[in-house]
Amino acid sequence: MAAHDETAAKIDKASADNQLLKSTVKNIRDLLTGAPNDLYARVVDELVDHGAWDELNDRFYKTLEFGTGGLRGRTIGKIVAKAERGNAGPDERPQFPCVGTNSMNFANVNRATQGLVAYAKEWHTQNKIDTPPKIVIAHDTRFFSDEFTGLTAKVAAENGCDAYIFDGPRSTPELSFAVRHLNATAGIVITASHNPPHDNGYKVYFADGAQVIEPHASGIIAKVKAIKRESYEPLPKDRQGSVKTLGKDVDEAYMKRLETLIVDPGVLSGAKTLRIVFTPLHGTGAVTLEPMLKRLGFNFEIVPEQEKFDPRFGTVKSPNPENAEALTLGIELAKKTNADVVIATDPDSDRLGVAVRSATGEMKLISGNQIGSLLAYYRLKKFFDLGILNRENASRAVVIKTFVTTDLQKVIPEHFGVRCVETLTGFKYFGAKLEKYERALPPEIRKQYRQLSEEETRAARLKYSSFYVFGSEESYGYSGADFVRDKDGNAAGIMFCEMAAYAKSRGRTVDQLLDEAFAGFGYFEEKNGSLYFEGAEGADKIARLVESYARKPPGEIAGSKVVGVTDFEKQTIRDVEGDVIPKQKMSIFELEDKTRIAVRGSGTEPKIKYYIFAQRRPEKGKFAVEQLSQIKSDIGRRLEEVWNWVEKDARTRVAQ
Repeated sequence: MAAHDETAAKIDKASADNQLLKSTVKNIRDLLTGAPNDLYARVVDELVDHGAWDELNDRFYKTLEFGTGGLRGRTIGKIVAKAERGNAGPDERPQFPCVGTNSMNFANVNRATQGLVAYAKEWHTQNKIDTPPKIVIAHDTRFFSDEFTGLTAKVAAENGCDAYIFDGPRSTPELSFAVRHLNATAGIVITASHNPPHDNGYKVYFADGAQVIEPHASGIIAKVKAIKRESYEPLPKDRQGSVKTLGKDVDEAYMKRLETLIVDPGVLSGAKTLRIVFTPLHGTGAVTLEPMLKRLGFNFEIVPEQEKFDPRFGTVKSPNPENAEALTLGIELAKKTNADVVIATDPDSDRLGVAVRSATGEMKLISGNQIGSLLAYYRLKKFFDLGILNRENASRAVVIKTFVTTDLQKVIPEHFGVRCVETLTGFKYFGAKLEKYERALPPEIRKQYRQLSEEETRAARLKYSSFYVFGSEESYGYSGADFVRDKDGNAAGIMFCEMAAYAKSRGRTVDQLLDEAFAGFGYFEEKNGSLYFEGAEGADKIARLVESYARKPPGEIAGSKVVGVTDFEKQTIRDVEGDVIPKQKMSIFELEDKTRIAVRGSGTEPKIKYYIFAQRRPEKGKFAVEQLSQIKSDIGRRLEEVWNWVEKDARTRVAQ
């Protein structure tokens, strides 16, 4: 700091005046002490000169935490310093990513990679594996994704790992597949999924192809925390690893496996009559799902403006297929072409959103819960119709959902005599279950499991273990097989189009098929709400609010008594298989009128999330059409009423 005495004095004064947090001051000094060049100092000088205290607090109030999912944060600041802008024009991406300990930049990517490599090498030693760790790295279409990938591969190789990269953007599910296909030690995806354009992230996978859970999570986090500086001494050349670019053979292997998701190939013979509009929302869905739809013979058009990679996601407010606005161009094209369905994947193609032409001829969005329920219903029905599942082996089949996903996805498998397992939010928990089922197979099958065909693995799981039929979370994530250990938007697109083709072959629209399920199983509807709190102050508000529900749960909500409270942090909760659910700061309130409210902080965005569930079950037989219409109206009003109460109560809690 000696060379920047004036800046240091201003920082001290801002700290004394409570404009800068003490942690901000410490982190600024730590970063500048270990800086590899003068860029960081120039950016800090500039922001201090402009009195941009809020910006400095947001960038430096903490070190970007390497959590169980890796890193995620701003790679372009709210204020872009001239030093960061560099030689880029005003409308171009800055030359350098956002400087700050709490930002997604070269320093944090470097530290994360050093930590992961250290853990991978230690794991190889503990397991007596004498080959160097192998790490596969993929990236999406975001700003700096390519550069972060190059840096990750370089750091991994110079520290003794073999790094495998793709020749361009690839989806998150393909990375999960590639880790298993190549028998790698770990995998990394540079992505912030559907976050705004200014964000990026770094997601870590382990040898099973799933995002890391315990004990790997704590082990990797500890190694990353131990890395204080970007600088490191590369190993001697003869001990360094290599960086290899993957060929099209991995793409082809993944796509061949995706073909096996079609449950009933007979349905595809009439698929040409189903008209589909697809949008990848400027992301990696164009790499895989577009050629897969062609390959399977579906009749589709792609939204031309959204086929091109664009890190700005310039045609949408947010590249999130959960949001109606993101499907606007797709719906417009569907109206022009009289298409039956619109499917949309997010930038890293792990989520799927849809709109369908309703029985009245209008385009209508259906929720993530409804998409998942339809796919579970169709796939189970078909597996039984085709005799793949039957009364004798149904107990070996399993559907997985999260606690905050509709209970309709529990009722449907139970109707078929199939087990439903509930997990915490996050497909890493689905991955852990799939790994458990794989480990339950006889050793001779496990040794060759990844080389077996889908039909062979299914037969083995039905005979010795558990056959995974389908998994879903309400936030538009779906999976239909265990060759990918994460949610898969490419797979979801294929599964949805098969189900829609089936509905059309029966003279039904997709929403009519959904009503068929509601009439028989019961009407289930959900409402999700979020309260956003940005920056350092916001993080504190979210933590206090989540804690308040555990400390002082409501006794009554919107006129209905709270008859049950589940605290996932303090109680020991087991799933239907007897496995203990990991602790998490989440509360679920059960009301007397069967309404359920779950509350948890988001793991990836600055918000607290609320999930409200309502249901009405037929007392006998099925709901008639008129009954269903009235129930939908009643439940819709009840959900609004509960959300209004919850939102008002939350504001009161925050103010206390």
